[in-house]
Amino acid sequence: MGMATVVDCADPVALLPGMREARAAIARGELVVVPTDTVYGIAADAFQPDAVQALLDAKGRGRTAPPPVLVPNRGTLDALAETVPDAVTKLADAFWPGGLTIVLPARTTLAWDLGETGGTVALRMPDDRIALELLAETGPLAVSSANRTGQPAAESVADALEQLGDSIEVYLDAGPTPGPLPSTIVDATGLADGTGPLRVLREGVILKEALEAVAPEAFAVVEAEPTE
Repeated sequence: MGMATVVDCADPVALLPGMREARAAIARGELVVVPTDTVYGIAADAFQPDAVQALLDAKGRGRTAPPPVLVPNRGTLDALAETVPDAVTKLADAFWPGGLTIVLPARTTLAWDLGETGGTVALRMPDDRIALELLAETGPLAVSSANRTGQPAAESVADALEQLGDSIEVYLDAGPTPGPLPSTIVDATGLADGTGPLRVLREGVILKEALEAVAPEAFAVVEAEPTE
């Protein structure tokens, strides 16, 4: 791996070849730093286990902290998750693209290895033009915040470069991100298998009240069936 390429996404002349280079790097199993609507992220092809491992290595993170997967559209939710409860569909319709990460049971037929996921996948559609453009061309990407574990998440390419250096092939520089608040993470696995309500694992840019306003039924306590 040579010197990392930094692409100025505000320059229309640089953007097209830069996006092409980023797409090629992803296809080769290399890492790309992308802007999102929260902070910058390290992106890898979700279906190349070596690429996902490289992402974890770049962050200095173990397999027990699998990266979320960014998707280009709402339809990908149904393609990657085994079951999507109606309440989750309502939340995705309301908050995607945006700062909501949804944990669901992953389809068992998927040939990927994101780490120790316990059979789940964390999915999000980001509200960022550059990220969505790349995702539309590459398909789902494993993406984790562009920083070394324990360091602040990168809100600029300069922050990311300083922490990650040449472990990244291409940096897509779209200026400062809205940061520093991360996405809100909800665990919908209980809803999917009927064992319990939606749980908020991390409150970020979207408040729990906003989620409850859209899908109150997701937070309702499931009544146990009376036993004879």
